[in-house]
Amino acid sequence: MINGYYDATGAMVTQFNRLNVISNNLANVNTYGFKQDDIIIGDYERIFREERENLPLENNTKEAAKFLNRAINKVPIIVEEYTNFSIGNLQKTSNPLDVALKEKNQFFTIQTPTGEKLTRAGNFSIDSNGFLVNKDGFKVLNNKNKPIKLSSQYPITIDQNGNIYQNKQKIATFKIVRIDNLNTLKKVGNNMFDFIPNTAIIDNKNSTLQGYLEKSNVNPIRQMTNLIETNRLVEQYQKVMTTFMDDLNRDAIEKLANVRA
Repeated sequence: MINGYYDATGAMVTQFNRLNVISNNLANVNTYGFKQDDIIIGDYERIFREERENLPLENNTKEAAKFLNRAINKVPIIVEEYTNFSIGNLQKTSNPLDVALKEKNQFFTIQTPTGEKLTRAGNFSIDSNGFLVNKDGFKVLNNKNKPIKLSSQYPITIDQNGNIYQNKQKIATFKIVRIDNLNTLKKVGNNMFDFIPNTAIIDNKNSTLQGYLEKSNVNPIRQMTNLIETNRLVEQYQKVMTTFMDDLNRDAIEKLANVRA
């Protein structure tokens, strides 16, 4: 009886975690360059079968039995969370400081207090000191690892290779990097990613599109469907837990009370 309660509890916790992912995706539907997160749900027993060869003990020993919890080995759990890096739709803004990237594995490099970070969001602006910054005020780097500084007196032109021109002179070149293995990136907030330094390859060739922004790749209709489905699962698991705690426990207590010594 208690095992079933554990099963329902574990499954409901998994759905709560799924709700967090879905809610974050929906909150960033209108965030430029945002990449949605997805999860894969599995169960403990399947994971055990896949990984038991890596365990320190053979499966046919008593000591190895501690790696298998027969009470919860079928409980659904999140086995993997990953980011979908597909390119979002491009929105034409005609703003010279809006820049979109053409390939899904290309990123702008941003200077932050905790080091260089990567982003797909190209909705830039110029701060009071003339530096090109992202929406959070962090400076955008050029291919020489220096902040890009521009003049407010001249129009800004950006070619397809990330070169920035003012008054017919090249002022700077975006530090645009290519990440071949996108699974190595880690979200760190503010629509930015942390990366392994030696995996970032500078690649500006045919990379930029001025006057456009990449929209979020979140599909709001699909996410709302997932949200409704997850909420219903939470309600079902809650009913199961209530049944175990109230009905079955009450029935057990009543039967024990009627047992004669």
